[in-house]
Amino acid sequence: MTLNNTNTIVIVSGLPRSGTSMMMQMLCNGGLTALTDDVRTQDISNPKGYFEFEKVKSLAQDAEWLHLAQGKVVKVIAQLVPFLPKQFNYKIIMMHRDIKEILTSQQKMLGKDTAVIPFALSDIFTKQLHHTEQFIASQPNMEILSIHYKQVIESPLEQAQSIASFLEMKLDIEGLMKSVDRDLYRNK
Repeated sequence: MTLNNTNTIVIVSGLPRSGTSMMMQMLCNGGLTALTDDVRTQDISNPKGYFEFEKVKSLAQDAEWLHLAQGKVVKVIAQLVPFLPKQFNYKIIMMHRDIKEILTSQQKMLGKDTAVIPFALSDIFTKQLHHTEQFIASQPNMEILSIHYKQVIESPLEQAQSIASFLEMKLDIEGLMKSVDRDLYRNK
């Protein structure tokens, strides 16, 4: 399913390891079409896949491809949101997660000791996310919905309804909810 307004692009954003892949899966199962390329395949850290599009990584240098995302959903990390071109409208679902959980998940994914958390990154990531949210609030072509990872795990129906309302679409609520896997909430 694509959006009614094809000039609009749905963006799933957040810090790495904040639940963006889960949200992408939810939206796909709910009926949206994702712009992905399957370059990064599923692994032990994301057994259901990453739902990424490789060209997003170079968004700061090249956004010519973004027209391919019109009417669809694409994952863009928070730090790259300010580079989204102004000619499109964006509905941004910003994923939030406890910073300690994010850092623990990153350590685990990188094969590092999860008992040694690089808390210096905490301030950096928090500031980056805050800066991105301030940027979004100042843009007339961007709307934002903040979603907390833990709330999705604990109240999937409520969050699914909130997402459908924000996107102003008749999404498959059951499809959205079936993507929520409590067993994958491993880094608490």
